[in-house]
Amino acid sequence: MPQPSTKMVPHARAKAPTLITHGCRLNGYESEAMAQLGAEAGLADAVVINSCAVTNNAVRDARAAVRRARRESPNAKVIVTGCAAQIDPDQFAAMPEVDGVLGNQEKLTPDGWANLATRLGAQKPDASAAVLVNDIMAVRESAPHLIDGYGDRARAFLQVQNGCDHRCTFCIIPYGRGNARSVPVDRVVEQPYDDIREVEKIVHNKIRKEVPVYYDE
Repeated sequence: MPQPSTKMVPHARAKAPTLITHGCRLNGYESEAMAQLGAEAGLADAVVINSCAVTNNAVRDARAAVRRARRESPNAKVIVTGCAAQIDPDQFAAMPEVDGVLGNQEKLTPDGWANLATRLGAQKPDASAAVLVNDIMAVRESAPHLIDGYGDRARAFLQVQNGCDHRCTFCIIPYGRGNARSVPVDRVVEQPYDDIREVEKIVHNKIRKEVPVYYDE
């Protein structure tokens, strides 16, 4: 199993929150979508940690990223999402540095971000973190999350599947991602990259390679 990677995701879009992405390619894809959703919700000054839970070290890295984000951005709203937040939201809500915790389903919906923004706006100093995390196992559909590009990257990712139906003893991912569900094929090929709407045309948008993102092999 590859080790989780940690990287800052640059966003050239105006008024987007700062995204710190840990872990898999799907998290990287979803961070691009969250940049748009966070901007639309008016959370431009927030720092969002999109966490990973594939190992104990990954969860520890997420907690360290939270503390670092607070030190470096003392006036920002610090929001934790991703698999570690989905699996154990109370752990992150209990951290004094955290203002909000957002589940893996909620992080990809306009309503999820709007509700979080409302709760953060009404939050009093020293109040407990706002937690919006629902039962991921109840999610039955996976809609494609439309993004308008990958900045100046040479490689893009397409979401094809989310979740997993297996319950391997060593693996916690189904509890963060839910059961297996796929994006309809016709929607996959229509996912836009900037103004280009067909996967076959990605190469004309400075993307040299597109990589489908799967979980269940």
